[in-house]
Amino acid sequence: MSVLNQKKIILGVCGGVAAYKSAELLRLLIKQGAQVQVVMTASAQQFIRSITFQALSTKEVRSSLFDLSAEAGMGHIELAQWADLILIAPATANTIAKITCGMADNLLTTLCLASKAPLLIAPAMNQQMWLNEATKNNINSLSQRDGLSICGPAIGEQACGDNGPGRMEEPEVLLSACQKTFTNQAEQTPLYNKRILITAGPTIEDIDPVRYLSNRSSGKMGYAIAQVAQKQGAKVTLISGPVALNAPSGVDLVTVRSAQEMHDAVFEEVTQADIFIATAAVADYRPIKLAQKKIKKNADTLIIELQKNPDILSDVAKLENKPLCVGFAAETDNLENYARNKLNNKNLDIIVANKVGADQGFEVDNNELHLFWKAQLWHKEGHKKEILQGQKKLPLASKKQLASQLLNEVALLYFN
Repeated sequence: MSVLNQKKIILGVCGGVAAYKSAELLRLLIKQGAQVQVVMTASAQQFIRSITFQALSTKEVRSSLFDLSAEAGMGHIELAQWADLILIAPATANTIAKITCGMADNLLTTLCLASKAPLLIAPAMNQQMWLNEATKNNINSLSQRDGLSICGPAIGEQACGDNGPGRMEEPEVLLSACQKTFTNQAEQTPLYNKRILITAGPTIEDIDPVRYLSNRSSGKMGYAIAQVAQKQGAKVTLISGPVALNAPSGVDLVTVRSAQEMHDAVFEEVTQADIFIATAAVADYRPIKLAQKKIKKNADTLIIELQKNPDILSDVAKLENKPLCVGFAAETDNLENYARNKLNNKNLDIIVANKVGADQGFEVDNNELHLFWKAQLWHKEGHKKEILQGQKKLPLASKKQLASQLLNEVALLYFN
């Protein structure tokens, strides 16, 4: 699978003859599975029409910072947050100067200023403009910035007839630079190549062919953790109960229905896992007897006898060579007390507590988490064991943001 698969890339196109190469670059990015949003400057539209990029990307080209239909909800900020990478090809001397100075006078330069995504610049200009002292200073300044890379320019014949440095690198070279950006990103993360097993969503316990017992878990937290972990280069297996979510790209998805099925699926994978994160809201009980036909409404009351389901997280934590175990505690009250008890009673490394109720916990996109942890530290001298304990509150944020913060804490504890 390509490292660019499902990566969100803004392709910025500036005003230069090399803009015609950007169409081929766009085609190559899409062929690798990337999601590409083209952003053109006003000058770029003098060299190539936006309909070319729209046809190749199947997305409407963005060009105006003051597009009322896009900006009704602060669209440029949303787009800046959407991007995994901003690629500017061609990048003119004018745009390079604006980025160096932190200007935001058009949509593209505003996105560069508003986004935390890596920025990859492919310069393209007349050789004398490239060799000008002002451009040299700008390039030197940009090259010192974290998260910013410069690819090119190439040396050769130019449209104006000059020969020298200033040609935009070929699309294949820029494609390789994009791939390298994401490969380097993954390899620099602590979780790179670590095997992470995650459970998510609810389980369903059938009563009869029509009815079942379940809960309100949407699976959003577990899926967000899986997505972020995969982007950090981890090898992720996601075992999911029934949810209305698409599997994150690059993640091995195993779908189950009941608690017993989830238990069995976990124990087929867990011996290979470095880290186990149990976000699933597993049903505690299941009916002892499954009715083969629909139960009719013949009486005013109905008694269904239940039996305990296996405790997946507790069973994993009992393994002799257990992975780092991260549990979740969804509580309506006494959050810290219940969380700490679960941390200790189940022999976990981290417990992630969240309060559930109206607009909290389940079926929402935002949440807040309270982490409690303990770790066993072994000292070489005398093999003395020390228990390290701590806690941290992650304030209200999107579940994707919380997933990133949680994985940072998990990595710190894993490598302690």
